[in-house]
Amino acid sequence: MKILHLDRNHPLLIKGLGEAGHINTESYNSTKLEVLNIVHKYEGIVIRSRFKLNSEILLKAENLKFIARVGAGTENINIDFTKEKNIKVITAPEGNRSAVAEHSIGMLLSLMNKLIYSHQKIKNGIWNRKLSRGIEIEGKTVGIIGYGNTGKSFAKKLSSFNCNVIFYDIKDNIGDKFAKQVDIETLKKKSEILSLHVPETNLTKGLIDMKFALSMKNSFWLINTARGKCVVLEDLIKCLGNGKILGAALDVFEFESSSFSSIFYNEKNSRIINELANMDNVILSPHVAGSTNESYRKLSEVILRKILSEFN
Repeated sequence: MKILHLDRNHPLLIKGLGEAGHINTESYNSTKLEVLNIVHKYEGIVIRSRFKLNSEILLKAENLKFIARVGAGTENINIDFTKEKNIKVITAPEGNRSAVAEHSIGMLLSLMNKLIYSHQKIKNGIWNRKLSRGIEIEGKTVGIIGYGNTGKSFAKKLSSFNCNVIFYDIKDNIGDKFAKQVDIETLKKKSEILSLHVPETNLTKGLIDMKFALSMKNSFWLINTARGKCVVLEDLIKCLGNGKILGAALDVFEFESSSFSSIFYNEKNSRIINELANMDNVILSPHVAGSTNESYRKLSEVILRKILSEFN
């Protein structure tokens, strides 16, 4: 097959596909117009996040058999169109689930133990042990929304902390020894820590807003390593200010560009990010939870295996 690569990935993917007899075209700097002019030549497309594969592009892809996204989410792919045209969509959530879970744990520990706060105070010549005192995870109830690959991995890594882990998911009967499945009202009633592990869908956009926060029985810590549009940032700032949300760790942001390449593209966004960054109970990272040296390789390994399993 002829396969069009629109994003750079680990070299093993190109190598493996080539060794299997497929013809690779690396088109990492192509514009949308250039893609529209050549996409009809290809049976496969490999992407991450640089392009939205909408109906305009997919209508031109007359010979397309599969789209492989080297990642977990499919919000940049017109899934309804792919189903209608019987185009296989391949993803690799297994490839970075451990990376996302580790990042979530790291953010949670840093947040509750005030590690960045303490570091900044000492860096500025301030030694205050009382204000740097942290809070333990042990004994707390951690609520997870979304119990797919990353949610399960996060729960597994929490198992050594002697905390109570519950989760809510739209799928039924997927609990395991690491977490108990509950309804959303039970999760809101019991959770003291809330971690998001959901894709971006119509159900999850704006999920954590003022109304949701106020419906939580307890004040809580919030971790979001899922998708930025799941949390309404202006509502988050208000809840951090009034104490309903005790602290927040964000790897993703409501107004990220579709390619996840930037958030500082207008004055309003910059103001919101600066406001969050200047809060002592907030930790931010630039959408890197799933991007480790190890996951960079594993994501391509998973995609390669799935393509060859399906089409060789």
